[in-house]
Parts: sequence; structure tokens; C-alpha cells
Amino acid sequence: MASIENGADAWFKIEQGVFKAGGRWTITESARLDRQLRDFDAGSGDITAMDAGAVEKLDSSGAWLLLRTHRALEKAGRRVGALQVPERYASLLENLDRDDKKQGHGHPAPRMSPWHYRLYRIGKAAVEAGRQAWRMLGYLGRVTVETGEMLATPRKNLRFAAMAVQVEETGISALPIVGLLAFLIGIVLAYQGADQLKRFGAEIFTINLLGVGVLREIGGLITAIIVAGRSGSAFTAHLGSMRVNQEIDAMQTMGLNTVDTLVLPRVIGLVISLPLLTFYANIMALIGGAMMCYFDLGITIPVFLRQLNQAVDVGTLMVGLVKAPVFAFVIALVGCYEGFQVERNAASVGLLTTRSVVESVFLVIVLDAAFSVMFSVLGI
Repeated sequence: MASIENGADAWFKIEQGVFKAGGRWTITESARLDRQLRDFDAGSGDITAMDAGAVEKLDSSGAWLLLRTHRALEKAGRRVGALQVPERYASLLENLDRDDKKQGHGHPAPRMSPWHYRLYRIGKAAVEAGRQAWRMLGYLGRVTVETGEMLATPRKNLRFAAMAVQVEETGISALPIVGLLAFLIGIVLAYQGADQLKRFGAEIFTINLLGVGVLREIGGLITAIIVAGRSGSAFTAHLGSMRVNQEIDAMQTMGLNTVDTLVLPRVIGLVISLPLLTFYANIMALIGGAMMCYFDLGITIPVFLRQLNQAVDVGTLMVGLVKAPVFAFVIALVGCYEGFQVERNAASVGLLTTRSVVESVFLVIVLDAAFSVMFSVLGI
């Protein structure tokens, strides 16, 4: 392309292998410069550098045109080095270049077939899941260290008032919804079990099915899922709102330990309340199952209790309860972690609250499956 330098405010030319630009590269000149630069053949000639030191005025539109030309020369195989601009515009160019690359505009992705694009999406999701797991593992390590320091000097570090508030909010306030759902699940489980066992004349073993199923698996799992949707999401939303309002930044400025102040009371409070909620849910589910057996099968309460005593023991109850603190720790950890990841906008609070619930429920089910396999191998 021929050199372009005329009476216009903005100009560029090629001189001794150097792309030179000057004048006022502003939005008023951007339309004309855009047309001329698009006609510019980056692969022709022997361009070895870009020098915009003669630019008198530069705004974001002009800076973008210079960056686009610089990238076009590099893409054509030219080693032009860094783009030279007046020092007062260096930060503008640097910020624009960084933001553009962050959005993925710096290096356009190659066109893919639909099949390759699906594989790309799957791979990208897998890599992001691995990074998320790694970051959460690091956060688990930090919380574990803080917990150890708190247990070493509980009178100094343990915040009893905050912990009591969390026990009330996550435990006592959750009694109505947990009790109602557990009661209904007991009814459904007893009804479905009786419907199948009637075919073999073994209705009495509906009590065995109900007792073992509720105490070992259903009671703890359902309670953990309810708490994950109720309390885990509340942790994320509360901490996220504090982050949006810059309250967490203010606490850090004052020298307060946010893990000690905000995370540990929630973790310990939920670890205390979830086993109690699980025991309560077990009782309510058994009551619902007993009512169903009475009205559908004619099994009286004394007969129900006698058969239940033969079907289960304290070990069956403890198998279900021992999982509750682990579930509680994971739910609180995920809820608090996602709360600290919230960006300073309202949309991020909703997005990460949803992610917190999904991750908590997923991890609870995975852990429950792991416990089931472990207990089976140990013969428990």
C-alpha cells in the first residue's frame, strides 16, 4: 500500500521498513483510518517496526486501530517488536490490550466443526472443574488450619455468640420444613414398600424396609439436601452481599480474620445442628411410616415398635448419624467459599448461590455413595 500522509489530522506511512503514525488518532478520524488500514496489506513490504511516537492525541478508538494493525503484522509473520507510542498513552494501550485479550479478542479461535466444538466445550468444562476442585481444596486447607488454631485456644478464638446464632438459624429454624418433608417421605416409603411386599404376603417386613432405609440412608441424605438448599445458599448469599457492599473489604482493612469471623461460626454451627436435624428427621419419618402402616396394613403401634426393634439397633442409627457432620462440613465449606468468590454485582450473587447449592448437593451424594461402599467393605 502506498504511504498515506496528507493534510488530515491523523496519518500513517511506511518509511524505511517502519510503520509510522502521527496526528490525532481519535474517534473523529477512526472511520477514515479504519477503511485505509483495512486496505493495508500486512504481508507486503518489509516492515520491521511500528512507531506511533508522532501521535499528538490518542483515544481508545485510535489505540484499538493501532493494536489491530500491530496484531495483523504479527499474524503475517512480521517481527515488529513492541508498539511505540508516547509515554502518556502507554497505560491506555496496555489496558486496552489486556482487556481485549481477557475477553478472547486478541487471538480469535479457529472455526470448528460442531463435533469438535462439543469436544472443546467438554474439555473446557473438565479443566474448569479441575481448577475449581483445586481452589476449593486449598480453601479446605486454610479452614482446617484456622480450625486447629481455634481448637488450640477455644476461649480466645471461638465466637460462642456467633456460633449459637448459626445453630439457631440452621437448626432450630429448619425444624418445620425438615420435619414435614421427613414425615411425608416416611409415608411414601412405607406405602411403596407395602405395595410391593403385599404380593408375597410379607407386609410386616415393610417396617424392616422403613427402619433400615430411613436410619441408614434416607433420613441423613434428605436432611443434608434440604440444608444444602436452605442454609448453604443462605451462607453464599449473605457473604456475597457483604462482598458487594464492601463489608468484607472493610473487615480486612481493620485487620480482622474473615475465616475466623465469618466462616468458622457457620461451619461449627452447622456441624452441631445437622446431626440433631438428622435424628429429628429419622423420628418424623418413622412416625409417618407408622401411621401409613396402621391405616393401610392395620399394623398397630405396639406391633410396629416390636418389629422395628428386631430390624434395627443402635449401630443402624449411628451409621446414619456419623455421616451428618461430614455432610455439614462440606455444605458449610462450599457455601462460604462461593460467597467469597462473588464479584461486586448483583448478578454474581445469584449465579454463585445457585452454583453453591448444585455443588453442595453433588458432593453430599458423592460422599454418601462413598460411605455406603466403605460400610459395605467393612461389613457394617
